[in-house]
Amino acid sequence: MGHTHTTIIAKDLNIAEWQIENTIGLFDGGATIPFISRYRKEATGSLDEVAIASIKEQYEKIKELEKRKETILKTIIEQGLLTDELKDKIISTWSSTELEDIYLPYKPKRKTRAAKARELGLEPLAKIMMKQYEHDIYGRAASFIKEGIESEEDALQGARDIIAEWINENTTAREIVRSVFARSAVIVSKMAKGKEVEGQKYKDYFDWSEPLKKCPSHRLLAMRRGENEGVLKVSITADSEAAIERLERYYVRGNSDSSDQVSLAIADSYKRLVAPSIETEFAVSSKEKADTEAINVFAKNLRQLLLASPLGQKRVLAIDPGYRSGCKVVCLDAQGNLLHNETIYPHPPQNERKQSFRKIDSLVDAYKVEAIAIGNGTASRETEAFIRNMKFGRDLQVFVVSEDGASVYSASKVAREEFPDYDVTVRGSVSIGRRLLDPLAELVKIDPKAIGVGQYQHDIDQKRLRESLDQVVESCVNQVGVNLNTASKHLLTYVSGLGPQLAQNIVDYRKENDSFKSRSELKKVPRLGAKAFEQSAGFLRITDSKNPLDNTAVHPESYGVVEAMAKDLGCSTVDLIEKSELREKINLQKYVTAKVGLPTLSDIKTELEKPGRDPRKIIKVFEFAPGILSINDLTPGMVLPGIVSNITNFGAFVDVGVKQDGLVHISQMADRFISDPNDIVQLHQHIKVKVVEVDVARKRIQLSMKL
Repeated sequence: MGHTHTTIIAKDLNIAEWQIENTIGLFDGGATIPFISRYRKEATGSLDEVAIASIKEQYEKIKELEKRKETILKTIIEQGLLTDELKDKIISTWSSTELEDIYLPYKPKRKTRAAKARELGLEPLAKIMMKQYEHDIYGRAASFIKEGIESEEDALQGARDIIAEWINENTTAREIVRSVFARSAVIVSKMAKGKEVEGQKYKDYFDWSEPLKKCPSHRLLAMRRGENEGVLKVSITADSEAAIERLERYYVRGNSDSSDQVSLAIADSYKRLVAPSIETEFAVSSKEKADTEAINVFAKNLRQLLLASPLGQKRVLAIDPGYRSGCKVVCLDAQGNLLHNETIYPHPPQNERKQSFRKIDSLVDAYKVEAIAIGNGTASRETEAFIRNMKFGRDLQVFVVSEDGASVYSASKVAREEFPDYDVTVRGSVSIGRRLLDPLAELVKIDPKAIGVGQYQHDIDQKRLRESLDQVVESCVNQVGVNLNTASKHLLTYVSGLGPQLAQNIVDYRKENDSFKSRSELKKVPRLGAKAFEQSAGFLRITDSKNPLDNTAVHPESYGVVEAMAKDLGCSTVDLIEKSELREKINLQKYVTAKVGLPTLSDIKTELEKPGRDPRKIIKVFEFAPGILSINDLTPGMVLPGIVSNITNFGAFVDVGVKQDGLVHISQMADRFISDPNDIVQLHQHIKVKVVEVDVARKRIQLSMKL
């Protein structure tokens, strides 16, 4: 990677060049973001995952730009038009906009008005015009009349077409128009003719305009969706008078007939060529910016969802509620394995409440159930009330669990592989129960877009969205750590350095050899080489290994350091983990080497204090307000308990137990100005809200946190 590249990224991200260089070196060597941020702090100056991901993104962009430059140079060489000056210009630019501007005059294009005028021999007249010395331009134009050019006006029109193209292809002229757009661009949305009825959901945008730089991402994405559906016509306009005036100041000299012709060419070029081209640029860049914001919202939500509190290894009875089709009940062991399934019908139309009571009671007893999970879909509140009315012989916690994506999982190839002999309803109930035990392990099996926490996720650049969400999943999986002997193939796929094939190989090895006894045994897995071992080992845990460090985030490459610490204190590694007084005696400075510095040594010491501890919070039981079951039960002024179900950049959606989530607008979150709802709430947070407005017809509930 060239020195220039490092300098550009360092300047863009405000990070030192040596940090950039080392990080890129690690990427080129096959290291992952979680591995670099956790185990290579000395090399990066302790950069976090966000900074490392930004470096990777910028690095990829520069590599793309390099490829584009090669293509452009090749095209211009083929035309025989590459000069040393042009080559230097192309090589030295690091702005994709500037690069495309330089390339524009050489870009193969369909037959333009200017090209036709050139074929008729009008370029010399255009050059005379551009010099603006000729006062009798009509007299000069007369000398160009021939077949295909019937009058002076024809000749002048053709020459103006050529000038209009020159202006459009001039880097400075484009920059002038760009700066006017940057300052004054307005996004305008109008209803497409005759779409009033079918486009009702876009009613707010039938006649809308606002400054582009003030348009929030959710509004821009809504307008663009309406445009894609043919309901809206969306355009971006700028102050054309200001743009034309500035172009005239740049191009027009003197006060001759020629100058008047140049002025006409400027107005035509702006309207026909430059403005539409720059509008397209701004449409693309504003959409990219909106995509970035929406992806960030989605990524934040997904991270919170994946790191939601696990119940841990408990025996669970899970219910997927329903009316006519009944409630699907499954019993799972502490590892989430399916032990039993059946259906009960406690609700209308069957109303088999007594039989259902007896059935649940006997299942709780037979399978020594420790907790009950109820899906939050249809009939959820009624099923919750039914269960809470029961008196069990033991202390049972009851949880309502989000069903988002459970139906997607139950119909997926993954679910069919896991439960080939059961139908989708049983698989859905199992998923609900497992989400309670360990949300992360279960949710990795589902496409993140199906988990119900996005904002306009189908309108966003899908490749960028997938890359970003995969990065979040990978980050969360590695932050929590993975039990090597119990993790599913899907969970292992996201472990640093593994991927689908090695994950499958690990699962196959486990089947053949019962279980892994140590981390070093990973090296026996087919195709799992030294690099994959280096990248993955620190994130994989073995709970009952002979070496206690195998159940910590201490990387095997650092085991020697811990052993040296124990030896110097005359104790074992187990003693070091169990006795804080021994850990206090460790002088980290003593173990600093050229490769291992204080950041890594501090991490090792911290890990010895809490080996293998799950970083996620402890789960809490939540109860909705009794008697509030549908939107019709709500009245303004009510104060209710709720769970944050989704966070957007304009507010948070809250489930108050009535099937329809209510919105706490960002302006209703606190008595002060808020720019990001994430500063106030977290996903699945238990909060109190006040009902402000209920629109039953539109199924809209406005809530407030200002109590």
